[in-house]
Amino acid sequence: MAVINEKFTVNTKGNTDIIDITKYVQNIVYSHNLQSAVVHVYVAGSTVGITNIEFEPGLLVDLPEALERIAPTVMEYHHDATWHDGNGYAHIRASIVGNSTMVPLVDGVLQLGQWQQIVLVDFDNKARSRKVWVQIVH
Repeated sequence: MAVINEKFTVNTKGNTDIIDITKYVQNIVYSHNLQSAVVHVYVAGSTVGITNIEFEPGLLVDLPEALERIAPTVMEYHHDATWHDGNGYAHIRASIVGNSTMVPLVDGVLQLGQWQQIVLVDFDNKARSRKVWVQIVH
């Protein structure tokens, strides 16, 4: 079994900025001409997440609205009392969404659904530069 590690950087606006990173991942994976592998996509950070979604206008509104109901930005968080950075909600949202996803590579093709994309969601309250790792195990 061999492991390939690559990374790329995404600049975000913060505030539940949703960015389609599917093409970045595909470019990395397909550059290795593999037929079968497990592709793990991971983002470093405690206020950012990686998930799969249909990247379409309705869901780009629905997801932030749903997360606002679950972890409101206007609520007081113990984290904010400790660090005074106002992003306690971002930590909660990132914990719920998670910081990685796995996609199988079968017959040289990432097995994403027809309407499924890999997205990075930055929940922090400011713009950030996020490092995304793509680990390919084959």
